[in-house]
Amino acid sequence: MQNNLFLIARQHWRSVLSSKALLPLLSLFYVLLLYATLTGWQNYHAQNQVRKSQQAQVRHDWEGSPDKHPHRMAHYGYLAFRIKHPLSIFDYGLESYTGNAIFLEAHRQNTTNFSEASFSSSLLRFGDISLAMLLQILLPLLIFFLGFNSISAERENGTLKMLFGQGVKWSELLFGKTLSLLAISSLFFLPAALVLLGIGIFEAAQFSENLSRVGVLLGIYTIYIGILCLVAVGVSATSPGSKSALLRLLGLWLLWAIVLPRSTQALGNYLHPSPSKVAFDAAIEHDLIREGDSHNPDDPHYKAIKDSLLRVYQVDSVQQLPFNYSGFIMTEGERISADIYNRHLNRLLQIYDRQNRLAESSAWLNPIAALRNSSMRLAGSDFAAYRHFQQQAETFRYHLAQEMNRLQMRLISNKKLGPNDKPYQISRKYWSELHDFDYRFLSMKQLNPSLWSGYLVLLAWLMGLLLVFWVLIKRLQIV
Repeated sequence: MQNNLFLIARQHWRSVLSSKALLPLLSLFYVLLLYATLTGWQNYHAQNQVRKSQQAQVRHDWEGSPDKHPHRMAHYGYLAFRIKHPLSIFDYGLESYTGNAIFLEAHRQNTTNFSEASFSSSLLRFGDISLAMLLQILLPLLIFFLGFNSISAERENGTLKMLFGQGVKWSELLFGKTLSLLAISSLFFLPAALVLLGIGIFEAAQFSENLSRVGVLLGIYTIYIGILCLVAVGVSATSPGSKSALLRLLGLWLLWAIVLPRSTQALGNYLHPSPSKVAFDAAIEHDLIREGDSHNPDDPHYKAIKDSLLRVYQVDSVQQLPFNYSGFIMTEGERISADIYNRHLNRLLQIYDRQNRLAESSAWLNPIAALRNSSMRLAGSDFAAYRHFQQQAETFRYHLAQEMNRLQMRLISNKKLGPNDKPYQISRKYWSELHDFDYRFLSMKQLNPSLWSGYLVLLAWLMGLLLVFWVLIKRLQIV
């Protein structure tokens, strides 16, 4: 069996190599591969250089602010920039559609802005040409084109009877053709794999972490290519002719690459509709008004806090308190507003999770979806990475606001200013005590729980197709 299997694989390998179609396809793929590598590398370094320089400028301006009231500094605010992960060179994921900068200020949680899509033409909706896109979308089409007649041509030419007359078995023929198609696919995949490995090696700042991600990426893409080769050979073996095999494979490609991703996304939005930004902001504002206004001294909620403080400290007015009363109220107001915002945000994120789970469940019908989800996650360019940035930015914003409130409580007097008094302010030296925003990527340890579903789906596809082959071996007919 082993000798026949490798003989069949070698014969099919030579047949494809001698065809006139392979060289143009390889040339086109390599050109696109080179373009995707250069543009991805250039975009990554250009974007990160801009974002890091802007973050440094924000820090410089923050520390260079003159002496002033700490609450004014809280409203002066801070800008946080999201740095691109090195592996986003390989898989852009959602990078072009999610924002990369957010303005952080007291009492308010702003949205992340300045996505690349907002500054791009409408052509971006067709997708960026990335290395991952070439492997996920274009490579299946090429494999199907090169493998659609792997078995059906033998049947049409009458050579199938000759092969079985010489003692060849269906198992040898099916797996020999699959092995040959895998070898041919490696001509397309290996250059992309070398580029991916180079990204992991040359980004030395996160060497071990990047190599771990690269190793997993190479593994899941190898399984994916194996799935595609098995599908191509299996469809060719069960089709009455090469033309019908090609049409079936093209139909599968359209279903996996276009129809299912679009339809599951639309269905998710329909079944789990998310509120508009206006409705989201209005709901938060409604809860804030109901809770109270920390800037209004006559607000019932905050007046009750004032009365309780006066009783606890046994004083007659807030001016007699051992800390700045306004700073204390701002601290309480910031805590309440942050809790309200986070409560509404968590509800919104739960809706998004339900939408995404529906799309992820389609991976059982679509191996491209299974691969895409895992690939984006490992490249740090999926929705989870975007959420992780938002959480870090909100934690930094809350710490900044409360630090300014604590400075006000500790260093600003309760005494009312006269008409000719200079406004209260503190030294600028306190601004530098606040740490700069330092975005941290999700680690492989944090990613592993969410990656298992992708691994299992791809392995299930591979095992399922091998089981189908086992059934076909027993049922396929020569004619």
